[in-house]
Amino acid sequence: MKGRRDAHQDRGCLVGIIFFILGLGTLLPWNFFMTASLYFQGRLNTTEWSNGTVVVRKEYYFNNWMTLLSQLPLLLFTLLNSILYQRISEAIRIAGSLVFILLLFILTAVLVKVPMGEDRFFSVTMATIWFINSFGAVLQGSLFGLVGLLPQKYSAVFMSGQGLAGTFAAIAMLIAIGSDADSESAALGYFITPCVGTLLTLFSYLLLSRLEFAQYHLNKSNKYEAGTTDELLKESSTVENGKVNGHVNGSAGGSPAENEVEASADGTKRAFLSLKQDESGQAKASVVEVFKKIWVMAFCVTFVFTVTLSVFPAVTADVRTIFSQKWERFFISVCCFLTFNINDWLGRTITTLIRWPRKESRLFPVLVVSRVVFIPLLMFCNVQSRNYLPVYFSHDAAFTAIMALFSLSSGYFVCLSMSYAPQLVEPKDAETAGALMTFFLALGLSIGAALSFPLRALV
Repeated sequence: MKGRRDAHQDRGCLVGIIFFILGLGTLLPWNFFMTASLYFQGRLNTTEWSNGTVVVRKEYYFNNWMTLLSQLPLLLFTLLNSILYQRISEAIRIAGSLVFILLLFILTAVLVKVPMGEDRFFSVTMATIWFINSFGAVLQGSLFGLVGLLPQKYSAVFMSGQGLAGTFAAIAMLIAIGSDADSESAALGYFITPCVGTLLTLFSYLLLSRLEFAQYHLNKSNKYEAGTTDELLKESSTVENGKVNGHVNGSAGGSPAENEVEASADGTKRAFLSLKQDESGQAKASVVEVFKKIWVMAFCVTFVFTVTLSVFPAVTADVRTIFSQKWERFFISVCCFLTFNINDWLGRTITTLIRWPRKESRLFPVLVVSRVVFIPLLMFCNVQSRNYLPVYFSHDAAFTAIMALFSLSSGYFVCLSMSYAPQLVEPKDAETAGALMTFFLALGLSIGAALSFPLRALV
């Protein structure tokens, strides 16, 4: 009895803490590379000299390529989701992804001390970003499936961990910049931090399987499916044996009743094998039918991320302060990355208290589309270098205020869109709706990353 009680209780909130760490670990790669844009741009010195004069200025567009090569793997593995997840076990997907992410972070930390030509450094960094985010996409999808087996509050804890990953990276960068160490040692310390974080995430996942509360919930669905399998196979075997006995007793062909029983048995087996029916026996709607019900929310989440990724960080990370050089060291980390991540998390959190407009309201997509105004607002800030557009918002306070509203609205509308979509379909179709929304979320990220190239060039 004592073991059963323990299985229903998360003793010491250990499972909750582990899922918070797992959520944090899934977004460490994207956030640590994004927040370190100044380090990478420093390594990619765009000025070449000849006889004391500048002869060539080479622009690598690091932020644009980093954003694109971070989001394309998410879209790719969302499309490959059903194939990959059926053929590779959950343990290999999660633990294996964390091991490879750890190795790639170690490589990035080592490269801080390795002299390298700009072109080669850029190529190696881009390849690292592609692979580290590919493993990150597999990790994130697998963990979303895992946390879905536990009570709903653990999904919220997992999402909170993800929401604070960016803040964690921004604070780590501020500590590195504020330290007395030289720039190379500070960068090394900065990249060692996600190595430790990823290692902690891996140990947390390995510990999860040893906790009784986690075992109870994670194994419950397997036991249910196994029990259902045995019951269905036993039922179909009994029916088929009955039919065979009928033939032995001299029936040359099955009676209408026997044929109906046989058809029923075959139908039961087909339903089990395809897993296309819920517990009530009601068939799930097709993907097209579900999409027709949630297309507004799918459009909203795609548009929100398209607007967000089109200028952040490709445009926003190039804004410069009008104040002293000492403040310039901290300006982007504080006013761009820290401001964005705190307000994005705040926007997501507000949805637990306020949900306006309602999911049926036509005002909801109108407000989502209105966020497009942030694109010109941020492009008119003090982005350097620039070729075409004038600067209308040169002051640091103006940029910070625009960034705060930009990120707050992003987190708020994304969270509302993702939570509204499953409510627009029958409970049996909620999983399909969630999968569709994940695809359109990844699509929005990829479109935004692609649009960042022409928008940055337009400035």
